[in-house]
Amino acid sequence: MEADLKRHSGEGPEAGPESNSPSTASESLNRWRLILGEAANEGLARSDEFDPEHFRYAEVDEILDYLYSREHGEEQGYRKEGGRGPSNLTVPSWLYKVRELFPKPTVEILEKQALDRYGLTELLTDKKLLESLEPNMGLLKNIMQFKGRMKGEALKSAKDIVRRVVEDLRRKLETQARASIMGKRSRYADSPVRSLRNLDFKRTIAKNLKNYDREKRRLVIERLYFDGNVQARNKWNVIIGVDESGSMMDSVIYSSVMASIFSRLNALRTKLFIFDTEVVDLSDRLEDPVDVLMNVQLGGGTHIAKALRYGETLIENPGKTIYILVSDLEEGYPIQHMYKACKDIVDAGCKLLVLTALDFEGNSVYNKHAAQVLADLGAHVAAITPNELADWIGDIVT
Repeated sequence: MEADLKRHSGEGPEAGPESNSPSTASESLNRWRLILGEAANEGLARSDEFDPEHFRYAEVDEILDYLYSREHGEEQGYRKEGGRGPSNLTVPSWLYKVRELFPKPTVEILEKQALDRYGLTELLTDKKLLESLEPNMGLLKNIMQFKGRMKGEALKSAKDIVRRVVEDLRRKLETQARASIMGKRSRYADSPVRSLRNLDFKRTIAKNLKNYDREKRRLVIERLYFDGNVQARNKWNVIIGVDESGSMMDSVIYSSVMASIFSRLNALRTKLFIFDTEVVDLSDRLEDPVDVLMNVQLGGGTHIAKALRYGETLIENPGKTIYILVSDLEEGYPIQHMYKACKDIVDAGCKLLVLTALDFEGNSVYNKHAAQVLADLGAHVAAITPNELADWIGDIVT
């Protein structure tokens, strides 16, 4: 990984020599030294083209060594202070230098590695450091994992970051979701909604051509025509139950955002609950998916059957209900109870969708046998993207 980052940042041996380098051979050796680390000093010093005291990439090497020397551990000589020489780096100074020396894509990789692989949680518990990080999905996931350790101003800053990432995600997904679920515009049905946005110009002109005033050479509009929506106004109920086990983090994030979007659509009445061995109903918080995410406690046991039975209590009209279970199907209790609960939901007339993953990667690890059993019982089982979920619901309700 360290070598990959050095190449990614333009510091690897494959990059061409710079104009101010003393020679191609010297530059090549300096770059190889950057990849191989301090242990290569002795071997490279045998060449007249390399001088360890004048190593050209010493500062970059110090920054990377501060992070990646953690790979070896104390028993192999890992120095907690990192770097070499008199300047002992701290997390704040390391982060400052990373941003100063590397391009933005490399900075994001280093930050992610620091949090995910090497546990530099000071990045999340120090308010100033936290606010200096790039708000993105990776940072959101780390905040969700470590929010239990955050307090005071750091926690407040974390919530602000979560809100920025979630709102950006919601803006990207909402337009497509509305188009899929509210139905395509129909040019054959007039709409009761009178607005410039859905004014049907072609139809209005065609219908009013008979009123054309030849003397004044103008078209007299007697009636305006507007596009209608192919959308029944009889609401469907959408019930979403989300497994909050650690492996479902991406799905928890996207489920919360999609539930928030659904709750804003007139065609749907949305309920959301999360579960491990207990069930927490978050339906009254759908306006604010940040509030939902900050209440998620990832990890712990899983009682899917109990959660499914709770969701049954939210069903009002089975024939107009879409029941969505987001889970890896790894039941912590006798799995027959989960099968029975799903069968009862399907037999009642609900549309049951079991999502083993809900994100844009489509990768999931789940109980494949359980997924096949549920499919045989009549459930729709899939790992899909948020847009595909909206399309699936749209096919049902329109």
